[in-house]
Amino acid sequence: MTRFTFLVAGLLACGAAWAAPQDLLQSLAVQARQENTRFQSFSASRGEQLYHAKQLHSSGKTLSCASCHTDSPKALGRHAKTGKEILPLAPAANHERFADSAKAEKWFKRNCQDVLERACTAQEKGDFLSYLLSIK
Repeated sequence: MTRFTFLVAGLLACGAAWAAPQDLLQSLAVQARQENTRFQSFSASRGEQLYHAKQLHSSGKTLSCASCHTDSPKALGRHAKTGKEILPLAPAANHERFADSAKAEKWFKRNCQDVLERACTAQEKGDFLSYLLSIK
């Protein structure tokens, strides 16, 4: 095999991790049906509610997604604890957001635990992503 063949094979193998947000949404729909046989569809409205929902933590602090990502998912955010700048969540403002499904899943796992103090369901992730995709 030539170097080019190895490069193409490697890119194809990695391609599964790089997907459009719509592909991630379809994958979440499959998961949501497995979690709940009555699942019908995702809702941008429920996703927006989740984004702004304030949770009282065991630490006594009240947090929401907007605590770090601002009221507008198109804006730059700032981590509440570290002050580090956070790129916009909305794919319309940050084309790389949700393009890598493994990376997206990692951040869902971390941020759901940080904000909700539990894992998010596939339905919640899909609703959340539907909301972010509705922002133009």
